Amino acid sequence: MKIETIKTLGELKNAGYESKSIKDELRDNLIEKIKNKETTFKGVHGYENTVIPELERAILSRHNINLLGLRGQAKTRLARLMLNLLDEYIPVVEGSEINDDPLQPISRFAIELTKEKGDSTPIAWLHRSERFAEKLATPDVTVADLIGDVDPIKAANLKLSYADDRVIHYGMIPRANRCIFVINELPDLQARIQVALFNILQEGDIQIRGFKLRLNLDMQFIFTANPEDYTNRGSIVTPLKDRIGSQILTHYPEDIETAKIITEQEAKLDTRQTNAVAIPELAKDLLEQIVFEARESEYIDAKSGVSARLSITAFENLLSTAELRALKTGDSKTMVRLSDFLGIIPAITGKVELVYEGEQEGAAKVAFNLIGEAVKSLFPEFFPKIEKLQKQGDESPYDDVISWFFNNRDGFELLDDLRDKEYQGLLDAISPLDDLLGEYQPKLDKAESYFVKEFVLWALVEYKQLSKYRYTEGIQFKDPYGSFISGL
Repeated sequence: MKIETIKTLGELKNAGYESKSIKDELRDNLIEKIKNKETTFKGVHGYENTVIPELERAILSRHNINLLGLRGQAKTRLARLMLNLLDEYIPVVEGSEINDDPLQPISRFAIELTKEKGDSTPIAWLHRSERFAEKLATPDVTVADLIGDVDPIKAANLKLSYADDRVIHYGMIPRANRCIFVINELPDLQARIQVALFNILQEGDIQIRGFKLRLNLDMQFIFTANPEDYTNRGSIVTPLKDRIGSQILTHYPEDIETAKIITEQEAKLDTRQTNAVAIPELAKDLLEQIVFEARESEYIDAKSGVSARLSITAFENLLSTAELRALKTGDSKTMVRLSDFLGIIPAITGKVELVYEGEQEGAAKVAFNLIGEAVKSLFPEFFPKIEKLQKQGDESPYDDVISWFFNNRDGFELLDDLRDKEYQGLLDAISPLDDLLGEYQPKLDKAESYFVKEFVLWALVEYKQLSKYRYTEGIQFKDPYGSFISGL
């Protein structure tokens, strides 16, 4: 349909246009995409076999939808991506406040205009990008905000009685007629406001003040909610839940590979950063493992969730930490070090809700311990596992490394702001590390080997084979028994 040439109702009829509800638009376009093997929700990863099929079923069923899940689970992103399932353009009566369908007008303005002008009624075309309305539910939202109210200024200017429906000022919902309307954090909406949504969800119409005005609106509602909100700040009233067609549970990424894809896609990085700072694959795995550890930590409130935003901001902080070091040392290029992970602690502390025990420990210490736990979890995937109990006389692949530290009782220091050559020289001095990497990671790239060497040291600390001390300018690794013996 050539929308450039269709400017009036008569031309629209001659073109053979037929009215279609928004739910049918979504349904028909989804069917078309599925038949053509197209991706329906691009940019959303990890939901291919869980959330997206449920969402597709809800769309095919023409349901209003409630997306229920913890923070940072792409609930709003999914709602916004549904725009791509709408027709590119739809006709509206020109000048209508509520996007009246020219063939089925519902507002007084549009009905009177079509009666007066007939086939000469002017029409405009609304692009799908303009067919999305969103409201964050807050306790101060009123019925007037959402549904509408009498406008005394309009009544005075037009010299109209309050009994005249032309004095009505429409709220967000009528203005989003023939659009997708999203209410985020639904439980935060006061119960009396939720009650006002009953009619629009069940019968598809609204009532404003005392007017016998029934607008048969055509809308797709999507609600988002956090399960914890049911008991924390508010609740979704039962009759409203009953009127929402499908409730879909979202979740966090179930594996590290999916989490890495999301983080790299969402992180906002300067090209100068990515050109100057290389990041080993193990560092990316470790970053995501920290988030997985946080979700399982006894110090962090699991009900509150650990958002995917944590790994995104931590990734940005990690590269910035390495970039800052390179700027200070004058290195034009550098690679992320494991000690750079201490720079992500501010990203962790701001994104987790601690339980009482966590508050006692302190947010920074909990974050620091999460890094260690992540190292401990990943280590057996790359090197032989270190057993807690070992028979006397049994040899371990790590004996030579531990002996090196035993013989160097003054300890081994890695300063935060070492130049790359100095950093590499210090790690190369621990010759047993080269033998260990040669045996268990023979294909490892030379540049990435330094990150892995430091990774081994951190792992030996977590398995109580070495001790680690953090001070203002860096980290010191020591053999705990050697330092004890030297003190005798």
